[in-house]
Amino acid sequence: MSVRNNLLTAARFGGGLSAQLAELWIDEVLELTLLKDRAQFLAGRLPLLHRKRHELARALALKPKLLLIDEVAAGLTDEEVNEFIDIVRSIRKLGVTVIWIEHVMKTMLTATDRVLALNGGAVLAIGEPEKVLGGEEVKRVYLGA
Repeated sequence: MSVRNNLLTAARFGGGLSAQLAELWIDEVLELTLLKDRAQFLAGRLPLLHRKRHELARALALKPKLLLIDEVAAGLTDEEVNEFIDIVRSIRKLGVTVIWIEHVMKTMLTATDRVLALNGGAVLAIGEPEKVLGGEEVKRVYLGA
């Protein structure tokens, strides 16, 4: 299926939107995820960056209140990571709560309100990004400092 049809299917059958509302919402999702120019491409043939955007768009097609993102920045260039940060900021402006699991620290410093650092499943630190990522224990565990 094309990117657009894939998203419409998600909105209609996963999100329960009417055909008319799904069309309007998917237009917004395509714009938000920077996929508008790829809407007619086959979803399965997208390059890595656009596949990741498409995965995010499929989740957004459902009109979630909570969005869980897992390692979306992995394998992306610095410029592409910046684009994802901007996309996530836009999603948050829609009122969607985002939980973002990520090892690319730039995302945690620039796109989040709070960071939770774990070590072996136990909470290492939680709070404002700069304080958590600048904490001595977090540096020791994550950086070996």
